[in-house]
Amino acid sequence: MRANVDRPASVKHIIEQLAAAALAALPEDLLPADARDTRPGVERTRDPAHGDFACNVAMQLARPARRNPRQLAQAIVAALPPSELVTKVEIAGPGFINFFLSPVAYQAEIARALEAGDGYGRGTSGAGRRAIVEFVSANPTGPLHVGHGRHAAFGATLANLLAATGWEVHREYYVNDAGRQMNILAASVWLRYLELSGESFAFPANGYRGDYVVPIAEKLRAAEGDRLVHPAAEVFAALPPDEPAGGDKDRYIDAVVHRMQALLGTAGFRRVFDLGLDDILDDIRDDLAGFGVTYDRWYSERSLSEDGAIDRALARLTEQERCYRKDGALWFRATEFGDEKDRVVVRENGQKTYFASDIAYHLEKRERGFDLLLDVLGADHHGYVARVRAGLVAMGEPGDSLEVRLVQFVSLFRGGEKVQMSTRSGEFITLRELRREVGDDAARLFYVMRSNDQHLDFDLELAKSRSNDNPVYYIQYAHARVASVFRQLADRELAFDRAAGVAALGSLDDPSEQALMTAITRWPEMVELAAAQRAPHMVVHYLREVATAFHAFYNAQQFIVEDAATRNARLVLARAAQQVVRNGLAILGVSAPETM
Repeated sequence: MRANVDRPASVKHIIEQLAAAALAALPEDLLPADARDTRPGVERTRDPAHGDFACNVAMQLARPARRNPRQLAQAIVAALPPSELVTKVEIAGPGFINFFLSPVAYQAEIARALEAGDGYGRGTSGAGRRAIVEFVSANPTGPLHVGHGRHAAFGATLANLLAATGWEVHREYYVNDAGRQMNILAASVWLRYLELSGESFAFPANGYRGDYVVPIAEKLRAAEGDRLVHPAAEVFAALPPDEPAGGDKDRYIDAVVHRMQALLGTAGFRRVFDLGLDDILDDIRDDLAGFGVTYDRWYSERSLSEDGAIDRALARLTEQERCYRKDGALWFRATEFGDEKDRVVVRENGQKTYFASDIAYHLEKRERGFDLLLDVLGADHHGYVARVRAGLVAMGEPGDSLEVRLVQFVSLFRGGEKVQMSTRSGEFITLRELRREVGDDAARLFYVMRSNDQHLDFDLELAKSRSNDNPVYYIQYAHARVASVFRQLADRELAFDRAAGVAALGSLDDPSEQALMTAITRWPEMVELAAAQRAPHMVVHYLREVATAFHAFYNAQQFIVEDAATRNARLVLARAAQQVVRNGLAILGVSAPETM
């Protein structure tokens, strides 16, 4: 007999619905009404001897029911609606309810995987909610490096996971097109332009020294000719000393920027600034697009001032008496909202701070109607979370709307030796160089195969290898192997009957077949879990498990056999495994090749 439950998104949800139905059927003197909405905790068992799923709801509700957990478990089991998907239910330990699934349950799920195709595993837990995922957002002061690549892969995969669970997802890149670092870039481009014009001088220690600045300077010279040329003696006259001449490199580069602004005027400075910004931003867009990472919007930091967003945020803080004046500056009372110290939002010279821009940007996200503001930032932004959340709360927005995921650093290894990198000097490996060396697929998967809060050692030689030790090769090979089997089937002029194969799945009782069937049916649960925990690495580990189960199945069984029922059943299982691998790789942004 079938239980009277809605068809759920996964086998796990079937068990949850059965347990929920049992709770609803319990008499009120056994379980209070206010405890009936408890969602039963259901998990896969680690030991098949304990069944397929274990439910701990009896232990969850023992206190409000004022019952011994095992006694409550017995009552729940007695109230379970009958289902052809469950063969046996046992009570174990302090009150666990263990469910043993029937072959019908797995057959139905395998059939559903094939019917749903690319949609298999997609859920609705986030339906009706909107998330904005902001990631990478590197200063457009140079090409993306390998660290940015990890942010890109992690953020894009996280957005894909949220979308797969029903969220409406908006992907955004926050363009830092204002502030000191961009001014330093403009000065660096102009100084290289002066060198191309025949001027000679020592390049500032704190300028951007990478080779990528020279082609931008060449474009500037092509566009401006000699119009922006000033003699080096005029540019550097009476400036403070630089490093290593006993001076301070930060003070020196700021003085160079001010001199450039004075000599070129606002219009001239802006032309250099914009040319450098546009050139590097175009390169970043192109690099990320080639990496399979695209955005719904590239959001300009400058627009926060131009559109009045910063003024609106400060006005809201002031109206709610969350600011005060001290030493000529305007301060936000951040300590009242959990931050370690109060924060300046407007300096004594009237200039608004980066922090003012940050909270205005996040307020503007809320004004656009996003429920979840998910930021992917570098590990050095740890202190950023409390202060921005404080700003949101002070402006009347829910603090838990902001979620920040910090991404740890990447170290490259080649032949067991660590590759040395730095940034300002230009001695770094770019994302484009990494992509060119190992390929986009390997880069996307390797970047997310460890948790974002762990340092990542990226083995270049492993990423390029065609071996089972290389996870991307190993997983993709499972997909390609299935395609090869179906090509062989066509070569032998044999037909594939999916319906007959599904009907015959019950005959597949070899351990390799059972293991693969179990692995495949875990995919919807994995999507939900990885999305909820913001953990793309779970998808990688899961796909390796499926690939391992498939390769064991492939090596243990012959697929194209004389018996049509057995042949079709094994092909159905292989096709379902291929579908799950393809769906998982799509979430990771990795291709699923038909041949290798």
